[in-house]
Amino acid sequence: MKLSREDIVEGLQGVVGVEDVVTDEQVLKESSIDLFRLYEDVSGVFCHPIPAAVVFARSTGHVASVLTFAHEHGINVVPCTGRTGGEGGLETAVTDSIVLDGSHMNKILCIDAYNMQATCQCGVPLQVLEDRVREQGLTTGHSPQSKPVAHMGGLVATRSIGQFSTLYGGIEDMVVGLEAVFPGGEIARIKNVPRRAAGPDIRHVVIGNEGALCFITEVTVKLFPYFPENNTFLGWTLKDIKIGFEVLRAVMVNGYKPSVARLYDPADSAYNFSHFAEPDDCVLLFMAEGAAGIAEATAEGIAEIVAKHPECTQVPSEYIETWFDDLNWGPEKMAREREEILQTGNIGFTTEISADWSSINDIYESALRRMTNEVPDITMAGGHSSHSYINGTNMYFVYFYNVVGCGPEGEVSKYRTPIYRIICEETLKRGGSIVHHHGVGKARAPWIRDEYGSSYYILETLKKSFDPNGIMNKGTIIPM
Repeated sequence: MKLSREDIVEGLQGVVGVEDVVTDEQVLKESSIDLFRLYEDVSGVFCHPIPAAVVFARSTGHVASVLTFAHEHGINVVPCTGRTGGEGGLETAVTDSIVLDGSHMNKILCIDAYNMQATCQCGVPLQVLEDRVREQGLTTGHSPQSKPVAHMGGLVATRSIGQFSTLYGGIEDMVVGLEAVFPGGEIARIKNVPRRAAGPDIRHVVIGNEGALCFITEVTVKLFPYFPENNTFLGWTLKDIKIGFEVLRAVMVNGYKPSVARLYDPADSAYNFSHFAEPDDCVLLFMAEGAAGIAEATAEGIAEIVAKHPECTQVPSEYIETWFDDLNWGPEKMAREREEILQTGNIGFTTEISADWSSINDIYESALRRMTNEVPDITMAGGHSSHSYINGTNMYFVYFYNVVGCGPEGEVSKYRTPIYRIICEETLKRGGSIVHHHGVGKARAPWIRDEYGSSYYILETLKKSFDPNGIMNKGTIIPM
């Protein structure tokens, strides 16, 4: 028999204690969405089913007890930590869900400078961990724009990536081991070793699961030496984005590993670099870092590659360094953004995809053309590439629109969903991936079968096996 809201709350209080079960109406409303529905949050109009409670877990045992309770009674659970998700993955898709929040599990358990790894609970903010390891001359190498506010559990759960990924990789390259809790309270620990060939790499069942399979309670990540004094910034302007893609490809194919490798189209350049870029300029930029010899050789090698393209005009390195120093967003930037949305009704988002070198420019051009032709009230549409590999790169589509003729309840259906449909369709028809690093969430779940093709069988089987009662984050990755 389905439990009433009152029974759910009472049951949770019996599991974790009264003080860690929150039922305040405003907290429940704010916990029903994530940043994908920013306009709802800013306006205070919440259109999603409201959860029964927010439960703050304080231990792995708490998590196991809540998931056991939910599994036995068929209650949807939405795992979260820092709540910086932007793809709808934290939305409560059904009434009387449980939002299971691990942000109070915030202890750094071990910084092992000899074995170059750090272990922490899921609720440790990345900025806190990074500040601690830098005291020892080390870095995690992970630096998403959400670094000041994102938590380690959520970063691993969404398969995140940072601004230095071309050198350090994505979070999946950094995770050594982890602990996770599955429906029914099963606790699984994957030990910390540099590599093993004992069957499939089961870390990847957990990394990127977005709370649709399990709740990540603890992670161990690699550490790297930190040499900020050797950081070298390089930047150029050019008129043709295709040439920029060719330069990025040459840098990667020739084996160089800058920490940052980015290419901005004219619209996005005007938004970020108006202090030096002309209206029709693209901007190409790099940062080389590491030990002195490595940073110097990397910067010289990149400069040699760009010099083969006389269309590229170098800009002073301090222009790039100044821009990069203010790139991350934290509480202050978020507050300013919310105020601007309220005052102007103009809102901006990003959607990222990936593809091989042969396809990326075609995806970029076709998706932007359709967005500007098919979606109303667009005030800016552009993009940039910010994560490159030897066999391809990503594209961040950046767009702003005025919300006209609809309230917060209609903003997603009028603007976001059509934009997502265009980007996903143009990416899929050329063999790319509909999501590079923000996660599928609920926003991109409608295209997940096309994304996976025949391998969808594997994903679907994982979900059925680990979550037979379907309690984990309904509608995320696997559409309802």
